[in-house]
Amino acid sequence: MYRPSLLALALAPLFAGPAGADSPVTQPTVTVTATRSAETTSGMLAAVDVVTRADIEQSGAGDIVELLRRLPGIDAVQSGGAGGQTSLFLRGGNSNHVLVLVDGVRIASANTGSVDFSQWPLDAIERIEVVRGPRAGWWGADAIGGVIQIFTRRLDRARVALRAGSYGEAAGSAGYGAWSEAGGFSVQAGLRHVRGFSATNPGVCNGPDDPFCSYDPDDDGYRNRNLVARGALALGGQSLSARLLHSNGENEFDQGRTRVLEQVAGADLDGELAPGWSHHLSLGHVHESLRTPAFFTLFTSRRGSLGWLNTFALAGDRKLTAGIDLQHEDGENRDLYAGRVQYGDRRDNAALFAGWQGTQGDWRTEASARVDANSEFGRHGSGSLALGYDLAPDWRLSASYASAFRGPNLNEQFSPGYGGLFAGNPDLDPETSRTAELGLAWLPASGQRVDLRAYSTHIRDLIAFSGPQYRAENIDRARLDGVELAWSGRIDGWRWSANATWQNPRNEDTGHILLRRARLKANASLDREFGNGWQAGTDLAWTGRRTDIARELGGYALIGLHASWQANAAWRLTLRAENLTDRPYELLAGYNTPGRSGSIELVWQPE
Repeated sequence: MYRPSLLALALAPLFAGPAGADSPVTQPTVTVTATRSAETTSGMLAAVDVVTRADIEQSGAGDIVELLRRLPGIDAVQSGGAGGQTSLFLRGGNSNHVLVLVDGVRIASANTGSVDFSQWPLDAIERIEVVRGPRAGWWGADAIGGVIQIFTRRLDRARVALRAGSYGEAAGSAGYGAWSEAGGFSVQAGLRHVRGFSATNPGVCNGPDDPFCSYDPDDDGYRNRNLVARGALALGGQSLSARLLHSNGENEFDQGRTRVLEQVAGADLDGELAPGWSHHLSLGHVHESLRTPAFFTLFTSRRGSLGWLNTFALAGDRKLTAGIDLQHEDGENRDLYAGRVQYGDRRDNAALFAGWQGTQGDWRTEASARVDANSEFGRHGSGSLALGYDLAPDWRLSASYASAFRGPNLNEQFSPGYGGLFAGNPDLDPETSRTAELGLAWLPASGQRVDLRAYSTHIRDLIAFSGPQYRAENIDRARLDGVELAWSGRIDGWRWSANATWQNPRNEDTGHILLRRARLKANASLDREFGNGWQAGTDLAWTGRRTDIARELGGYALIGLHASWQANAAWRLTLRAENLTDRPYELLAGYNTPGRSGSIELVWQPE
């Protein structure tokens, strides 16, 4: 029933008619995540997706997870509704195989190595860049599956937004910004409250006699207060800037509630030091706190960072990049009932890296090399090499090979476990990976884009909790094979995007598919500009069957509608409807997901 709908969405642009003489020419999007320097998406050899602020506003999405799950190669798992613990799997890897940055600052917890995307307010985000494939040669540890970078909001005028939705959602934000050649500032504060629905169902229990099951059918809500601020000052030929993103949330679950504090701060000095030599000096600080009174637990994580990036423009279209990265992090797990520290540790990391980009005729090259020295697991090298060849004016063939690694987090090393189960292991080695990738892209001047990618990643020393006591061990090997196809474009007021992913992420020792990752998934959207300020569109997400602990999760298809009306220069109204068929589905065994639902947002942003 759903496959014809997907096919219709994908083929609709073919019948939209040829582009007229006045059809807008799509400008290339500039990204900085793939190679740590500004580059257009059309010129890159890596697989990159960019979600702009315009994309966010047009979609009507309520949170960042709703946006990212529509991109190729991403599987999202959320434990319940708004604010529920969220994990993203990129190209079939584990959730801690993705490096996540906010304005260039690494934000993963030192305790778990992962990021809970549900805590980051979408209204505070300017754009999101997703790079699929290893980037350890550029960024260091954790970038086995890729990199996700979030850029915070930059207002240039007053803005007020109010939002209401299903499950008792009420949200709002207000801010102001002003900028000139001498610098400027931007600040925005936001609130969100969701009454929610029951996060779990009886399927979360291992049978009716499960003594550890505490299923409760009451609603599990979420509250969040957030602030995003940034400023900049011109200092001769240099620019000094600073940013802050603060999120304070409270998430309810069957046994109680968890209070989550997330804060990212950074300061940068940018400019040209000499003709052809520019630099970027950065300071960053991340603080995370998770307090769960019902379990008497408090997890805290802090990280400070210093980086210096230098970019040299050479003769021709060539670029050399080199720099250093320094980090200090510490984490702690405290038992609030006994008043003692379960574990606590700190570590330092120092790295040197260099990169090269260039073109010669029809050939493009990109290379990187990096050495990390960590106080816990020693020295580790990583790198990458990519080649691209322009087969014709609109066609490009690319090939790449890259290595990456992930160091064990504090929980995997030092956790005492629970009654002897799931204990950490201080003797763990880092996970290492090797990835080969082939790509074929069609990039016509009309702004359409077709991108076909095939990849194979081999991971050694995969960390798993195994054995009679489920202790952390380096025992597993994993292989992640996949093919991704994406098509997007815009013609005469129509805008479309479609992608499909086939992947085979498996444990090579057992042959089993890795949990909660679909072998097949596809997404499509189609939007139309109708004039008089109106835009409307539809989107479809289809996900195949997945394996979870003890059982299989069925496939599902979700259909959504969105519309926006720009009434005048200052006022915009956005409507969003989700899961129109009210399809029951599961992302995680025993956890509920939203049924048919909707939202409305009103924004005032004068000229």
